[in-house]
Amino acid sequence: MRQNRGVSDTPFDLEDLVKSKQRVADHGEVFTPSWMVEDMLNLVKGESERIDSRFLEPACGSGNFLKAVLIRKLATVQRRYGKSEFERNHFALFSLMCIYGIELLEDNVLECRQNLLNIFTGQLGIDAESVWCKAALVVLNANIVHGDALTLKTIDDKPINFPEWGYLGSGKFQRRDFQYDSLTLRSSIEGSIFQFFEEHEVFVPTKTHAPMTVQEIVQ
Repeated sequence: MRQNRGVSDTPFDLEDLVKSKQRVADHGEVFTPSWMVEDMLNLVKGESERIDSRFLEPACGSGNFLKAVLIRKLATVQRRYGKSEFERNHFALFSLMCIYGIELLEDNVLECRQNLLNIFTGQLGIDAESVWCKAALVVLNANIVHGDALTLKTIDDKPINFPEWGYLGSGKFQRRDFQYDSLTLRSSIEGSIFQFFEEHEVFVPTKTHAPMTVQEIVQ
């Protein structure tokens, strides 16, 4: 099958876009082809390449969009900090920290996490025993959620929470946890009378962690 793209045609098989017809019928699951992902991200090219820009894919599947975003972010890290292993590793982890996903199907959740981990470890040239790989797993388990973006609940019917990670410099990371429904509420009230309230009145973290080194993230 060929999809008309105007200037040129790019072939792809429907088999590459679905895992099974039953999953399409039950969950509307269809994967976005890589060329379309790249075209869409090019519309926000600057943001997709910025290390600290935050991307949430509410139906992330196996991570086609998130993988492409991470590759772009890590390319920026390499350009800016490639000469310093310390800075490169910390900013690479921070770039991963800024990527989020929600997915209903468990096998997709696990595949998405693994796909992102493979990109991260491949870029840094590290193995599973590295503290950086272990920290990345902690981040991915927190940032890629097994849940339903429509109900704002996890698969076990608990409110979805996301960590807001920050890099403070000198090897220290900050984490604050927020409930997802409060994030969507904040989006819905911007531009209304609530804009005159102090932000902390409508956007309160459920937990604030002490600054952490990469070793402390793993603990």
